[in-house]
Order: sequence, then structure tokens, then C-alpha cells
Amino acid sequence: MIKITPMYTAKAVGTGGRKGHVKTEDNLIDTDVSMPSAMGGNGGKPNPELFFAAGYAACFGGALGAVAGDKDITDAEVNSHVSIGKDEDGGFGLAVKLHVVIPKLNQADAEELVAKAHEVCPYSRATKGNIEVEVTAEGGA
Repeated sequence: MIKITPMYTAKAVGTGGRKGHVKTEDNLIDTDVSMPSAMGGNGGKPNPELFFAAGYAACFGGALGAVAGDKDITDAEVNSHVSIGKDEDGGFGLAVKLHVVIPKLNQADAEELVAKAHEVCPYSRATKGNIEVEVTAEGGA
């Protein structure tokens, strides 16, 4: 288990589950949520997987910046795909695919940088060994 000294704590309240409402203490998020239509819900509103995908993409982008050193990651893009589905025990689980495009790096440098970011990203560390996370890199130079 990783122990931390908190620098920031996000606070949110959810009511009504997947057909309810979420609101953060600072009011930056204050929205109804709904189950995706692919899961039998009405769709049309955010769901937990969307929030997770957006958070992971942003966090991984921050990790890229933290490990980039003098490498040019201008225009880097983290594409995050978060899937929910049934697991072998009949419960639900998540799987993540991250595809990181770094146009100004060659393929080898992009792969090296993405691997380093995956080691330090808090989302990557939290999910390691818990869910499937596939990370790919694409250089453009």
C-alpha cells in the first residue's frame, strides 16, 4: 500500500447512484448522472466512467510533463478509454486503454516516456494489479 501526505483532497457527494446527482464541495462539478444507454440507462448525462476517463487522461498528461525533462511534449494527447463490464465472478469491473500520441518525439522516445509516466502517474499506480490497463505510445517524428 502506498502511503501519502495529502497535498489536496477533492470532496464530492453523490446521491441516487447512477441515476442521481454528483456535486463537488467547490461546486466545480454539479451535475445529474445517468447510466449509459449501452447499459440500459437513459444516457445523455455524465457517468462514472466518463469522469474516470477524463481524470485519468488529465493525470497521465501531468505525469508525462513530470518525466519529460527536456523532451518536447507540446501537442501530446492522452486518449483514455474506460470500459465497464461483467467480470468472471458476476460482478462488475473496469478496464482502461490509454493511447498516448506525442507528435514531436520519435517512436522509441515516445514509448520510453510513456512507460516512465505510467510508473509515476497516481491513477496508474492506483490501478496497478487491480484492473487491466493497456498503455500504448505513438510518436510522430
